[in-house]
Amino acid sequence: MSQLFSSLTIKDIVLSNRIVVSPMCQYSANDGMASDWHLVHLGTRAVGGAGLIFTEATAVSPEGRISPSDLGIWKDEHIEGLKRIVKFVRAQGAEIGIQLAHAGRKGSTSEPWNGSHLVKPENGGWQPVGPSRIPFNEHYGVPEELTKEGIEKVVEDFKAAARRAMLAGFKVVEIHGAHGYLLHEFLSPLSNQRTDEYGGSFENRVRLLLEVVEAVKSAWPPGYPLFVRISATDWVDGGWSLEESIRLAGLLKEKGVDVVDCSSGGLSFHQKIPVGPGYQVHFSQKVREATGLLTGAVGIITDAVQAESILVTGQADLVFMARQMLRDPYFPLHAADELGFKEMHWPLQYERAQRGKK
Repeated sequence: MSQLFSSLTIKDIVLSNRIVVSPMCQYSANDGMASDWHLVHLGTRAVGGAGLIFTEATAVSPEGRISPSDLGIWKDEHIEGLKRIVKFVRAQGAEIGIQLAHAGRKGSTSEPWNGSHLVKPENGGWQPVGPSRIPFNEHYGVPEELTKEGIEKVVEDFKAAARRAMLAGFKVVEIHGAHGYLLHEFLSPLSNQRTDEYGGSFENRVRLLLEVVEAVKSAWPPGYPLFVRISATDWVDGGWSLEESIRLAGLLKEKGVDVVDCSSGGLSFHQKIPVGPGYQVHFSQKVREATGLLTGAVGIITDAVQAESILVTGQADLVFMARQMLRDPYFPLHAADELGFKEMHWPLQYERAQRGKK
């Protein structure tokens, strides 16, 4: 029996397999509205057989966007377009989750194919915010330091976004606490130099993320899973570390988080990452072993045997895939064939293309 194609029950949700489509920004929204592109992009991965599919980082406020073209969930008008996508994905036998995000100091930038440079307010941008007035680098804006009132607004924005996600039909939500965006910025001493109760000690730096978790949980049905994505290390001396991530994961478990999705980096322009196949998988394993939490592994996972091995060796409970799913939306169907899993469901419209079918 393939572990990759075994089901996983998390609270009231049953995933048909352990392949997760990672959140991947598409930069294809207007005023945060989901478009036909999002329907086809996410829907194709559902047709391709993934067990769980996440939307891209979905902004909880206009100023929480990375770019003016980001997907959003900061107003009720966003619900209907997302509901259409949820309905289609679930009809293909997949589950769909939404990643709630705030870009923080990395906000108000142009799309990658337009250079990822600062977009000024007069050109449709906005004033980015952060824990301290420290820009990501010289090409980004200097963030405005969040006041206590600003922090309270961030927490309320996440809570309101979770409520809208529920109304749109999502049954899985992930809080984005990684990749150098706002919640990660508060975690790392490299970007957080506050002297109040949100800066300094480990307990203070994790405070905002824990408050967001509590707020989201208060608006989220108790039977629906809650994921948190973290960057397990900044890959910079003096930055956020794996040891701190393990401590944080223990606190997240106490708060009722179900899965920690273990990525890394994204906070510092000076990061030095030893990139290679599965280079982040050991983070998932360390968090899983230390806390007993369900974890997700991510990072250059590109083939069926590699993904199966991660699960069989106990390094993770879920395998998150990004670029490979862009290259091959039907990777799960192909992986099932490679691993000899004969019970994989193919869409009726595609069954005649299965190997062995005439």
